[in-house]
Order: sequence, then structure tokens, then C-alpha cells
Amino acid sequence: MRLTPRYGGPPILDLGGAVGVPAEPLLRQRRRLAAVLGGLDEDAWAAASRCEGWTVRDVVAHLVTTNQFWALSVGAARAGEPTRLLATFDPVATPAALVEATRSQPAAEVLAAFVESNDALATAVAGIDGDGWSLPGEAPPGHVPLQAVALHALWDAWVHERDVVLPLGLAPVEEPDEIAGCLAYAAAIGPVFALTRGTDRRGAIVVEATEPDLRLVVEVGDAVIVTADDAPAGALRLAGRAVDLVEGLSVRAPLPCPVPDGDRWLVQGLVDVFGGAS
Repeated sequence: MRLTPRYGGPPILDLGGAVGVPAEPLLRQRRRLAAVLGGLDEDAWAAASRCEGWTVRDVVAHLVTTNQFWALSVGAARAGEPTRLLATFDPVATPAALVEATRSQPAAEVLAAFVESNDALATAVAGIDGDGWSLPGEAPPGHVPLQAVALHALWDAWVHERDVVLPLGLAPVEEPDEIAGCLAYAAAIGPVFALTRGTDRRGAIVVEATEPDLRLVVEVGDAVIVTADDAPAGALRLAGRAVDLVEGLSVRAPLPCPVPDGDRWLVQGLVDVFGGAS
């Protein structure tokens, strides 16, 4: 299966003012994970993660390649030439093949590569402010504002951090701004993928979260727009602890609230595109 990113025309995703500037949480999360990884022994690196068939080492090797892509995407966007590398990307087979190619690397080399890729990403986003976050860049949905590119990168690595630390019995750090950004993106990405795959359905989600307290509305039309406005009549209501909602929307755990069959398409996009992997 391949992604079906939308290039050209109005962006398929508009996060507007629903979330803040993503640079600080984006980089903080990666540096925190690098510090945790630096304290692991060989047995921990070889332990199973929450990603089926992947060890801790495999998840980190995957994050090296995603960091490299994000840095390239951001740099190209800032140069006014957004990439189109994902037009032929298989979101299941390609990451697995890239991880397999690194299996001979010792954990220390994988960690060093991860730290280096974090630094490259930090360099790529350095100095972006104001309208810079509106520049079009590439992410799996296609060409979207750099704000959304950074939030996809944050959400993906935040979930993978938990994929690593939870099976090891470590307590994950839960920073409110990271959780808020991840929840906004996780709520939007399912409908975005439904649109890129050609659905003509229309709908809305209202997210009412605690820890941190957060209310978002995701409206699905020709594009997906995330706001803090009033929810339209008939919107799917997702309520619960914010971390539990991110876990559910990211297909790591059941959602903490029921979803009617008629609204399931609004939260099914990851399963349809990635088979549940993010």
C-alpha cells in the first residue's frame, strides 16, 4: 500500500491557532528520549517495544530515518521547494526495510545517529517564527504548513517514545504542551487520511480532554480544520484523559469512549493507511 499525499492547491490540513508554536516541544521530546536511551544497557536495547516485531533498538533506528526526512522536508520548505518524496512511499514496507538494513549496527552507533539526527532537525527548524510556520512542507498528508509538519514529527516520536519506555517499566514524561500538540494532530490525522484516500464524507469531532484541559473541534470538509470554536450539531464527541485519547487515536490502546459505527471512519484513518502503525 502507498500513501496518497495531496500536493498543490489549498492544504488539506489547517491547525490554525488551535495549537502553539511546535519547535520547543518537538526538540525537547527528542532530547529527553536521547537522555533516556543513553542510560539503557544492552538487554534493554534488545527488549521488545510496543511495535510488533521491533526491539527498542529498532524503534530508535526508525526514528533516525524519520528525523532525517523531517530535517530534509523543513529545509526544502524554507528554500521554497517543498519535497514530494512520499508520493511512492509504502508506510508499512519501507520503514520495515530501512530498519532491517540497520540490524547489524550496535546500539551505541544507533544512539549516536539518533543524537546527530536530533541536532540536524534542530538546525532545520532554528529561527522559524511567525509566517514561517505557514510555509508548505511535506508530511504524509502531502504539502501542509510547516506547523503541521512539525506536529506530525512530534506526535510520531512522542508515541514511539512510549513504545520504548512503557515496556521497559519506565515512567513516561508527560509535558502538557507536547500532549496538547499530539492530541490535536492525532485527532486530525485520521480524517486527513480519509480525505487523501478519496472519501466524500463530511463530519466533525469535538475533543474534550483533561490533564491538560483541552477542547478542540475537528471539522472535515474539503480539508480538515482544527479550531477551538463551537462544535457543529452531530459531531462525534471524544472525551477523557488527554494521554489516553492520544493513545487511542494512535491505535496503541482502546479509545476511552465509545465511537458509533457511523462515525468510526473519523478515527480509522491510521488503520486504513498504516495498518495501525504510526
